[in-house]
Amino acid sequence: MKNFCSKALLLFLFIGFAACTQNQETGNDDYYLPWEELGELFHDVQMEGIFPDSKTFVDYTPKRAPQAIVADYQASKNDENFSLAAFVEENFNPPFQPGAIDVDTSKPMIEHLNTFWASLTRSSEDAGAYSTLIPLPSEYVVPGGRFREIYYWDSYFTMIGLGVSGRVDLIESMLDNFKYQVETIGYIPNGNRTYFLGRSQPPFFGAMVNLYAQYTSAEEAAKYLPALQAEYDFWMDGKDRLSVENSVYRRVVKIGDYIVNRYHDDLPEPRPESYLEDVELAHGMSDERASKLFLDLRAACESGWDFSARWFEDGNDFTTIRTSEIAPIDLNSILYHTENVLADLYAATRNESRAAEFALLAQKRADAINDIFWNEDSELFMDVLWVDGTFTERITAASFYPMYFKAAAEDHGKAQVSHLMDKLRKDGGMLTSVYKSGQQWDEPNGWAPLQWIAYKGLEHYGMKADAEKMAKDWLAVNRKVYASTGKMMEKYNVADTTLLAGGGEYPTQDGFGWTNGIALALDAEIDKY
Repeated sequence: MKNFCSKALLLFLFIGFAACTQNQETGNDDYYLPWEELGELFHDVQMEGIFPDSKTFVDYTPKRAPQAIVADYQASKNDENFSLAAFVEENFNPPFQPGAIDVDTSKPMIEHLNTFWASLTRSSEDAGAYSTLIPLPSEYVVPGGRFREIYYWDSYFTMIGLGVSGRVDLIESMLDNFKYQVETIGYIPNGNRTYFLGRSQPPFFGAMVNLYAQYTSAEEAAKYLPALQAEYDFWMDGKDRLSVENSVYRRVVKIGDYIVNRYHDDLPEPRPESYLEDVELAHGMSDERASKLFLDLRAACESGWDFSARWFEDGNDFTTIRTSEIAPIDLNSILYHTENVLADLYAATRNESRAAEFALLAQKRADAINDIFWNEDSELFMDVLWVDGTFTERITAASFYPMYFKAAAEDHGKAQVSHLMDKLRKDGGMLTSVYKSGQQWDEPNGWAPLQWIAYKGLEHYGMKADAEKMAKDWLAVNRKVYASTGKMMEKYNVADTTLLAGGGEYPTQDGFGWTNGIALALDAEIDKY
């Protein structure tokens, strides 16, 4: 396949490979996979742009057996008056969409947020046989808007706010769901949708368990130890097979004497929820190049930063995305923390040998962070191209992660602060990156999780005044938009606070789980000063 003009060949490659790999990776062939079961119908709906947002159709549910719908489609699609949009409306149910919520903006934003969790809380026990929604046993908080399911890394920042609101019960409920996913799927996917199987997200499960321990005890949190160990094993799968000659396998890479991690996906095919966008981006590419593109798009989704010039070889060219070639500083900082949490939980359960093992692994990871990820010339922690250990030279807020998790050597952490404040600090908070690529994880946008990471990172290394000022500026933008719209947004324009955020594959969403959580947390933090 030299380009994507051959519809039949594209369908054969995508559906056949995805079906085979999906079942192989999840060990469960009972999931509804519309790109497989609807075949040509799925392809046609997505490629004709029946819905402005490609995610919409994969969240629709068939009104009857998919095979019967497909048969009717094949029998009627060439009729003179056939309407694909009408056919979809007749044969599929739209996803649940909550009604508009009246917000009394005369109430303070924080008061509103403390009572808003119920509006974002969902249950998926009865998702139905023909739904891409993967049922979970307990309640959970969704981000809001088009994001109708639980998301892995979003949930950590949501949980921080739930703790401030006194909702430890809901933190526990969400942890139970993640434990369930590890036990049934083998890892925590991007979200509880079948089209997210094959990839995870930044592995904050250890940080969530640690947060829960702070509200309860290490002994109580230890009930999640087997699941956390299994999730860690998923991220480290293949570490024993790495060598100088074979330096990469799935999510592990070898750089010199260190084993570190990268983002990955097990399905190098178009994303079903962004099918049209992916196929169009790959138009004209060879089979090999297209597969690599799809892998890197999916790996960027696993990173949570979908998308950013951080992942591009050419910051202005989306097709040069190379996520799988990069060992990211944030991912390795998160896993450093996971290793420490595992050490603590094993100690709490009096398994001293395992506690010592993970303490040593954490120390080795800290050594790697301060060795291979520290750019002495720029005085910044940076992502690394694992094939040769060189730096990507991209300046982003991911550099704060080693400070947040206290993996940065004291001199490194303090040395990079002036550079990051000079490059990323704006009137409304902290930029995600310094690049104006048009992608949503780049300038001028700021995101709640990165404000929290930067805030606590600055605080951990003695920069309390800078941390407090940044938090106040971020909250001021939150309050301004809330007062004028009654909404909490997914992201904000921090470079020009008179404008709204933008960029990316879909319109800016409101709701919004992690923004709410971090607003509550930062407001509580400021009260300390």
